[in-house]
Amino acid sequence: IEADFLRLNLDELFKDKFAVVGNFPYNISSQILFKALDYRNQVPEIVGMFQKEMAERVAAPPGSKTYGIISVLMQAFYDIEYLFTVEPHVFNPPPKVKSGVLRLRRKENYSLPCGEKLFFIVVKTAFQQRRKTLRNSLKTLNLSDNLREDTIFDLRPEQLNVQQFIELTQKIEADAV
Repeated sequence: IEADFLRLNLDELFKDKFAVVGNFPYNISSQILFKALDYRNQVPEIVGMFQKEMAERVAAPPGSKTYGIISVLMQAFYDIEYLFTVEPHVFNPPPKVKSGVLRLRRKENYSLPCGEKLFFIVVKTAFQQRRKTLRNSLKTLNLSDNLREDTIFDLRPEQLNVQQFIELTQKIEADAV
């Protein structure tokens, strides 16, 4: 298929599972990943070449400077392998950046043990002000004073792994009841 992936109606094209494989344009690679994430139940595998910085961001562990929204959301549903780096000299003409190849395999029979919509909101809201503690960055979620006293709110978003974001979301869900 040769088309603009972001404009494709994937529901019309694919009735069953499909893989997303390609040399992803650097300027829209995160958008491609987010669209694939929307179709995660149909996309068991993603393999692609990205700008090295983007590949590192997707595969980044908690605590690193590159760990962020795309890291947490992709790692929540996919096991991610950074396969190798591709040097500019292998292209003609050579780009000004290095590339990185990733393989993402969807976690088998997995669903979040919390509300997905709220999980996405918590992750995105937390990283919008990544230098602030969760207590400050999540103020807009109108959490109870009691919940905001939990020690997890003393941390910054890049300090939480995926499981801790899930636990945070569960606490917020319980607080809303």
